[in-house]
Amino acid sequence: MTKKEYENQQQKTIKVLENAGIILTEDEKKVVEIADFGLNDLDNIGLQIITYINTNRVCAKELVLFPNQTCPEHKHPDYGDKKGKEETFRCRHGLVYLYVEGMKTENIKAKIPETDITVYNEIILKPGMQYTIMPNTKHWFQAGPDGAIISEFSTESTDHLDVFTDKRIVRETKQED
Repeated sequence: MTKKEYENQQQKTIKVLENAGIILTEDEKKVVEIADFGLNDLDNIGLQIITYINTNRVCAKELVLFPNQTCPEHKHPDYGDKKGKEETFRCRHGLVYLYVEGMKTENIKAKIPETDITVYNEIILKPGMQYTIMPNTKHWFQAGPDGAIISEFSTESTDHLDVFTDKRIVRETKQED
């Protein structure tokens, strides 16, 4: 992704948040993260993130998904002597199709992404609804047709340690000039 494309996605994300009544400081606007997972298909596979705080105990973020955009299947593994990340997703806007380990849901609502997935236990989150994902639990999620905003509250975020089911995925987005 070029630097200009990255900046355009940042501006698009900021506008989505502002339209939902979520105001960012100027410093926060500068650090909106665009994750394309190395697939260069942001319209379908990607995630936009603003991290408010991330300490060795707690983390708070906003996750923005554009219409039908998918965050690919992954888990948050244990590391060192610490448990993996436990996270609670609270839907703020739109519709979120969340898939976790467990009983397979027949006829899931999400569009099957062009990445490797193995879990199909569907949880549908509407605004005001929330769900907690325990450490080491495979999960993936997708926005509905109007996009979605998720507030994430978790233990320490160590995204660089995430284990993705699809081995093509790279967590850090590379920017070109």
